[in-house]
Amino acid sequence: MDVVVVGTGYVGLVAACCLANSGHRVVAVEKDRVKLAALEQGRVPFYEEGLDELLQNALAQGKISFISSLSNALQDAEVVLLAVGTPSLPDGRVDLSQVYAAVQEIVQHARRETIIVMKSTVPPGTGRTLSKRFLAHCHVPIHYVSNPEFLREGKAVWDWYHPDRIVVGCGDETVVQQVLELYADIDAPKVVMDVTSAEMVKYASNAFLATKISFINEIANLCELVGADIDKVAPAVGMDQRIGPHFLQSGLGYGGSCFPKDTKGLDYVSSFNGYRFSLLKSVIEVNARQRIIAVRKLQEKLGDLHGKNIAVLGLAFKPGTDDVREAPALDIIKYLVDEGVVVAATDPLAIENARSHLPSCVKLSPDPYEALVGAQAFLLATEWPQLVALDWEKVKNLMREPYLVVDGRNALDVRRLVDLGYRYCGFGRPGNF
Repeated sequence: MDVVVVGTGYVGLVAACCLANSGHRVVAVEKDRVKLAALEQGRVPFYEEGLDELLQNALAQGKISFISSLSNALQDAEVVLLAVGTPSLPDGRVDLSQVYAAVQEIVQHARRETIIVMKSTVPPGTGRTLSKRFLAHCHVPIHYVSNPEFLREGKAVWDWYHPDRIVVGCGDETVVQQVLELYADIDAPKVVMDVTSAEMVKYASNAFLATKISFINEIANLCELVGADIDKVAPAVGMDQRIGPHFLQSGLGYGGSCFPKDTKGLDYVSSFNGYRFSLLKSVIEVNARQRIIAVRKLQEKLGDLHGKNIAVLGLAFKPGTDDVREAPALDIIKYLVDEGVVVAATDPLAIENARSHLPSCVKLSPDPYEALVGAQAFLLATEWPQLVALDWEKVKNLMREPYLVVDGRNALDVRRLVDLGYRYCGFGRPGNF
């Protein structure tokens, strides 16, 4: 099929490259000239495992091209896949300005019958709004389909080819079958429903996963008070098939481009429609509090933080990506700087992305050992394998007393660190040493 992909971020570029490697003819629209030039040369402007190879292969086969003008890309398009940004506004609303602009341009410049496939995460009811506001006044037939993505950053290419389900929201069976042709080579359940229900599936999925994370963090906090061990509790809870083991890792909470934005967005949709989603509000509150709890743990062990040297290990919101959006480490570092802490931080991939979000006084180094020199404490904020596997004897020789470890991901070997003379503090683990 002839496919236009609007937006070349984490979702759009993965979709474009995967569709091209599946044999579709893809034109990807990117208005940023610098980013456009990089893509034309086969360079991915962010880190995503396996995506470089897919892009270069698609370029070599002539299956993908890049253009800056959406209107010019529409000439042969059968399907226009929208993957533009839908960021949160300060009040929790979802900013749909990029969606509106793209749809309006499609309506104005489409030259043939076209299917708009919405990959961007939009609030339930957006499809109805777009149909009334734009699509009802088209000079050629334009169909609207909700086709939410469920890609994990760092594993997005794998997830594209091995999804748990493919959700298609559309009331026209002929259009549904055309959209499913995009995924003809993918073996996964195809779930068809109305547009608004498909939009809700994405929000409900992310809100539920965020709820699991906040719930297990609440249990971890309670474990500390009663002397239980979250490392024993969480796996046993996850063995219940009705619950499952995933997203039961206690620590600093969730971050990234999806969970924070989507929980706030769904909360706003609920309030706007006259419903108080109390559980979701608590999920958001608990997640924000986990970052403050990390700072409090440092205060409890070090006393007045002013003038203390603390290293933060990890800046990305999770391992395997250079994305720092809503990363717990960024908030924690800002809290520490406000307390007068001398902060050094490190990350294998995310330093440059984090730099503009942090105070200039924060020392950033790609070398974790350099970041740890002279530190009285460190916080593990992202459980990168290479950070978890540091030479802890070497680290101790670089640090200063009291050699405090705050394990924000419960990923470190407690006994090993304690035997080496560190003071250890985790989340929900018994006995803060």
